[in-house]
Amino acid sequence: MARHLQKLQQQMTRCIQGVWAAPSYRTFNTELRYVPRRACLYVPGNDERKLNKIPTLGADCVIMDCEDGVALNRKDEARLTIRRMLDELDFGQTEPIVRINSVTSGLAQTDLDVIFQADRVPPTFMVPKVDQMEQINWINDQLSSRLKLKGHNNKVNLIIFIESAMALLNLKEICQRGVRLSTERDSLMNLDGVVFGSDDFLADIGATRTKEARELIYARQHVITVAKAFRLQAIDIVYIDYKDVEGLTEQCLEGALMGFTGKQCIHPSQVNIVQEAFTPSKTKIEWAHELIEAFTEHQQSGKASYT
Repeated sequence: MARHLQKLQQQMTRCIQGVWAAPSYRTFNTELRYVPRRACLYVPGNDERKLNKIPTLGADCVIMDCEDGVALNRKDEARLTIRRMLDELDFGQTEPIVRINSVTSGLAQTDLDVIFQADRVPPTFMVPKVDQMEQINWINDQLSSRLKLKGHNNKVNLIIFIESAMALLNLKEICQRGVRLSTERDSLMNLDGVVFGSDDFLADIGATRTKEARELIYARQHVITVAKAFRLQAIDIVYIDYKDVEGLTEQCLEGALMGFTGKQCIHPSQVNIVQEAFTPSKTKIEWAHELIEAFTEHQQSGKASYT
């Protein structure tokens, strides 16, 4: 109980002190620590103009995409552009993430071949459409072996996407395997989060998207439950209508109340709304401080339970 409260206090204090954004890209990989990912903004890897705007957007993290955001005939361009941006662009306080193609697509190995030609390795990789435990083994082997060849001794973070009914059913085993691999001595991968990809999930089960996302309640809650059981971040669904500020705000607050730690964004205009919704209020931070103080005093008094 005390340990949980202290962690809550530390995370909330970062918000109120204005240091909630991800640590500098230049220093991120020196140690593993909690990296907030409230707004996760996608940028197509082949769009150099948009990539150059990353430092001005104020997002906790930006996902340079090789997958769904890039047409098949532009994949090579995306890989090469991302590789160059990793070495040339100053990301500031924004965490640069690279999303490669899925393991089953046959494109992931080529993505990694090119990305690892950069002098600077991204601190975090995202891998979509993970629906089998064996895919975690492949990802771990690929990342660890490539990092060792580059002479890196520090881990990189991995965030996986759950996008099918089978993935949802296998999520416990997938996370369990990923967390176990993360603790092995030879592994340079750290499983850090789970993203729920709702559009592919809906297509897989034959459901129809609604504005209220009622058809996704069970799946969203399942993702949160399993992710939090393994102490992983849980990143919520995309709100497609980026011009609907009211609807986005409502869904953000709903996701935060459900337990999600962040949300996917498809347009820069969504970033501030999302990050505000997933930032604890001053009142909640003060409450956490007071609760910890009261709990500490209660423990020092020698009493057992605390209500």
